Parts: sequence; C-alpha cells; structure tokens
Amino acid sequence: MVSSVEETPEPISCFITGTIPDWIKGNFLRNGPGKFEIGNQRFNHWFDGMALLHQFKISNGQVTYKSRFLSSDSYQSNQEHNRIAVSEFGTVTMPDPCKNFFQRFLSRFELPKLSDNANVSFVTYKGDYYVSTETNIMHKLDPETLQSTEKVDWSKFIAVNGATAHPHTEPDGTTYNMGNSYTPKGAYYNIIRVPASKQAEGETLEGASVLCAIRSSEKTKPSYYHSFAMSENYVVFIEQPIKMDLLKIATGKLTGKSISDGFSWEPKSNTVFHLIHKDTGKVSPIKYFAKALSTFHQINAFEEGGFLIIDMCASDDGRAITNYKVQNLRKSGEALDEVYNTLCRVFPRRFVLPLNIDSQTPFNQNLVHLANITVFCTHEDLHGEELHHYGGLEFPQINYGKYNTRPYRYFYGCGFRHLVGDTLIKMDLHRKSMKVWEHAGLYPSEPIFVPSPDATEEDDGVILSVVITPNKDKSTFLLVLDAKSFEELGRAAVSVNIPYGFHGAFSATT
Repeated sequence: MVSSVEETPEPISCFITGTIPDWIKGNFLRNGPGKFEIGNQRFNHWFDGMALLHQFKISNGQVTYKSRFLSSDSYQSNQEHNRIAVSEFGTVTMPDPCKNFFQRFLSRFELPKLSDNANVSFVTYKGDYYVSTETNIMHKLDPETLQSTEKVDWSKFIAVNGATAHPHTEPDGTTYNMGNSYTPKGAYYNIIRVPASKQAEGETLEGASVLCAIRSSEKTKPSYYHSFAMSENYVVFIEQPIKMDLLKIATGKLTGKSISDGFSWEPKSNTVFHLIHKDTGKVSPIKYFAKALSTFHQINAFEEGGFLIIDMCASDDGRAITNYKVQNLRKSGEALDEVYNTLCRVFPRRFVLPLNIDSQTPFNQNLVHLANITVFCTHEDLHGEELHHYGGLEFPQINYGKYNTRPYRYFYGCGFRHLVGDTLIKMDLHRKSMKVWEHAGLYPSEPIFVPSPDATEEDDGVILSVVITPNKDKSTFLLVLDAKSFEELGRAAVSVNIPYGFHGAFSATT
C-alpha cells in the first residue's frame, strides 16, 4: 500500500464490470505519495513520498486511467542527485556527500528549504486546479494532462508561510483558507480570502487578502491544523493542543531532527474554537473551549436557531500523526496489528456553539457553562455503537456543492479497522444509522460524492472511490456506488498498481 510505483503518463483502458452510469462525465482526480525511495535512501513517513497525480477519465460508461509524478522542484532535485536532496515532513536530508567537510558542516546551519512536493489534495482557486500540501508552494495544474503549468507561492501575494490543503469555496467561487505567519512578535494564524474570479487572464492568487490574524497563545509553539470549518457567516478555526515547536523545526538540520520531531501532543490543554465573521473579519469575543481533542477533517458546519453547529472527525489523542511511518505501514500480521492498536480511534462528533449569549445568559443551558463570556462545550456523538465495529471514520465527504454550510443529513467516509481505510460508510444523521460497503482484503480510499444531473434529494448521485489491494496479482479499481442505496453499480479495473492516496476531486466536463 506504500510501495513505490511507476507513473503511467499515457491513458490505458480500464476493464469494466457492472455498469458505470452514462451521465458521469469528467475526470476523477486523485493525489498522494507514489515514490518512497530515491537512489538507496528511503523516506521515513507516509506524508513524505513524492506526489503522484492520478486521473480516471469517465465518459459514456467507459474509463481510462493515467498518472504522472508532479515535476516539483523537490522531485527534480531528488532525481538529479539520486538521493533525498530536500527534507520532507518526517525525513531530514543529509549533507551532500560530494561537498567537502567544511561545506557539509556549514550546510547544517541553513534553514530547511520548504518542499513543494504537493502530494495532499486537488483544490480550486478562481476556477483553476492546483495541487497542494501545507507549505507556501502550490502547483497550478492542467487536469487533462496532469502537468504542472505554474508554481505559485502564497508568500508572493500575502504575508503567510503556507496554507492548508483544504480550502472552503462559496457558491460564487470565493475561497477561504488558513495559513500561518511567523513574526518577531510570535506566530499568527491567518484567515485568507481569495476572490471568486480573475480580473485578467493568467492570474493565480492576485487579490488574495488576510481577513484576520489571530495570535498564537504560545509565541513559538503554534497549534498544528490540517483544515478548518466554515458556515454561512463564519470561519471556524479549531486551535487544538497539537503543538509545533518552531525552534526545534528551525534547527532540525543542525540536530538531525525532522519537522515531525517538532510536533507534540499536550493533552492537559484545552481545544479553543475561534469564530471569525466573514463580512467584518472580526473575531467573536466569546471564547469557546472543549477538552483536548485532535481533528484533521471537519465534515460540515452550519447556523441554525442562534447556534453554530460544527461536525468533525475527532479523537482524544493527537499522537497518531507520528505512527504513519513507512516502516509501520509496511508491516503485516501481528506486527501491523500492534501498530494499529496504539492508535486512538477517530469518530464523528458534533459541537453546538451558542452565538447569542451575554453576561445574563443562565448557567448550564444548551451545553453551556458560562463564566466571563467563556463557553465550555461538550460534544454529541454522531454515530451509534455499530461504528465502533468498523474502527471509527475518517476522510469525510458530503454533497458539498449543495449542502456545505447548510443543514444536511448524509456524510460518507472510510472505516478504519486498519492503518488505512478498509470499508466505505454512509452515515444518516437523522437516524444515526449507517450503510457499509466492504470486501475482505480490499482497501477503499476517500469517497467522493458526484450528484446526478437530475438530483432532487441530497443523496441522489454516486460515490467514487479508488480501491486497492496489497496482492499485486489483483488489480486496483475505481469503484462506483449508488449513493442512495450504497449498492455497487460498477467498477473499472486498472492493470497497474496504485498506492493508497490522500484526497481527490471530481472535475465535471460537458
């Protein structure tokens, strides 16, 4: 599942079983690591592998597949030197053996170069596709050829040192994101807004602005965040007690420590919800706290009856990120079970934040305990006991185009009885019931919802997921499920191996 593969730059036909609905027309794009060795050196962490971009082109019930390594500076430098020349999240590059001793000694004092190995997701800004990780560099991409057309640096447009790979987009195309900035006064979390459309051909992030800057409670130890939530009127930043020690990270080359070594879980600290009004850029004066939790992906957020409801996938432990080392993912049998059993399970949770409160609000009302306009929140589980059997849920997705920032009923995700997803799950919030797709030995990735053209209900459409198997004699395939019944409609088998990836997007064509 984390084996290096070769790219497949020319499209190959997939073998169809069942039926791929004729109305599905477009490119299902996937991103994730696909190369874990350079020369005789190996990356240490799953997040470090070189970005491999995948395209399933779907038209008239037929599917073709192709893939291409992202020609990032990191990839090209690694290939040129035939060794790991650029540090990644869990891997520190060693000094160039071709340099003399003095040059090697001095190179340890250089700040780590930021990688542009954008292996996390496909995102859109102003109608264009980009591949992104969490550094300041994205690559603008042609979704037809999978080739990078331009390298785009956030810091050339606004004063941030990176941005998440999970922006949120309004129906009009306006996009919000978050990025850190590091100043002599300390670290700041910045809410970013990117305009809906271009003023001129060839634009990228022109017009991007910082809506709001929130100071980190600890100057040199900001919280790590992978994503954030957004409702109709608010951006919600969840400041969780996973801390990044900037001094450790900055001196990593000197000490031989990777970026991941600078991460720590501080379970005695609270989680803080920051609400930023999208129109004014003002941070809510109400402080919302919850006990320590870890969240990578939010499901949805919406406002209703004077409350802001946030649904997210969360756990009570933030140390899991360090367990996804390549050596762990390549274990099998009892050794793999041992690693899995160290992980805290992730479950869908709901937090309800009261918006209209003041010093007169009574105590202990609607999850609220009040003191000086401080609210301490406890969560509601969005699942029944059955989900425990499937190891929790991650990689959540909804009918985003129609229901993001709005009340909704269904979400989809992967069940995790292994280190990677081994089931697909549809959750019904009204009934707290679930439907499951599973087959022994098959590992489905993030489910993407595609609405049918004549949809009248929230779950009218299909779920697309790339399913892999560790057995190399069995092909990987694109799975198509009916989103309503969660029954399999068809699959498109690929004759080459594909590693387990992270995130994807569906780009519709007419």
